Amino acid sequence: MTYTDVTLEEGPPADQGPTPVRRPPRGIRVVRRIRRNPLAVAGFVVLALAVLGALLAPLLAPYSPDETHFELALSPPGTAGYLLGTDDLGRDLLSRILFGLRSSLQAGVLAVLVALVVGVPLGLAAGYSHWLDALISRLTDLVLAFPFLILAVGLAAVRGPSLGNAAVAIGIAQIPGVVRIVRGETLRLKALDFVAAAVVSSASDAWVLLRHILPNATSAIIVQATVAIPGAILGEAVLSFLGLGIRPPQPSLGTMLSDAQQYATRAPWTAVIPGVAIMLVALAFNLFGDGLRDALDPKSSRR
Repeated sequence: MTYTDVTLEEGPPADQGPTPVRRPPRGIRVVRRIRRNPLAVAGFVVLALAVLGALLAPLLAPYSPDETHFELALSPPGTAGYLLGTDDLGRDLLSRILFGLRSSLQAGVLAVLVALVVGVPLGLAAGYSHWLDALISRLTDLVLAFPFLILAVGLAAVRGPSLGNAAVAIGIAQIPGVVRIVRGETLRLKALDFVAAAVVSSASDAWVLLRHILPNATSAIIVQATVAIPGAILGEAVLSFLGLGIRPPQPSLGTMLSDAQQYATRAPWTAVIPGVAIMLVALAFNLFGDGLRDALDPKSSRR
C-alpha cells in the first residue's frame, strides 16, 4: 500500500491572538467626531470667518472705521460703495463691524484667560485639599451671589472704561464658573486608581496635581473656555453699550448698538446688523463648544 504525502498549510501559531488594531491618535479621533456633527462644523466655519475678518480687518475694510461722510449719513444697505450702509455719522458699517469683531474677540479671549489663570489653580486646590475646599467654595458662593453682569458692571465702573478693564472685570466675574468645573474634575480624578497609586508612591501634592490631575482635566477646561468666550463677548457688548467698555471712536459692537438706539426706527439696519453679528459669533462659539465637549467625552460620543 502506497501512502501519498499531504502537505498541510501552516497557520498562525495557536498561542497567538488576533492582531491588535491600532487606534489613531486622540487628536485625529476628536477631529473625526467633530466632523460628524454638522452644527459643530457650522459653528467652526463661522468662527473661522469671524477670526479671519478680525485679523484681516485693515485689508478687508473698504474704508477707515472712523472715516465720516456726513452727506451719506444713515444710508441703507446696498448704497453704492457701502454694502451694509452707514451710521448716523456716515461711517461705513461693514468696516466698523470688522474692527468691532476684533475688539469683541480680544475682550472675550482676554477675559477667559484671566478666569483660567485664577480659577484653575483655585479649582485644583479646592478639589484636592479638604480644608482649602471649605474656604474656596464659600468664597465662590459669595461671588456667585451677585449676577454676572451686575458684578462685571460694578468692577468696570470702579476701574474705568477701556478694553483691558472691561476684559478684567468680565474675567473676574467668570472665575467662579471655572473654579466649580475644575473642582468637580479634580474630585472625580482624585478617586481614580492612578492618582491613588501616585499618592501611595510618596509623590508630592504638587506632582500629583501637575503631572496626573491637571493633564486629565485639560479637556474639561478647554470646553469651559470655549463656552465662556461667548458670555465674555456679550458682557463686553453690554459694558460698551453702557459706556463702561471700549471708548469711542474705537469701534465696538456694543458701542455701535448704543449709538444706533436713537435711530432704531428711522434706520433699523444700524442696530440690527451689529446685533446679528454679536448673535452669530456667540451662537457659533456655543455650537462649537457643545460639539467639542461631545467629541472629548467618550461616553457622550458612544451615546
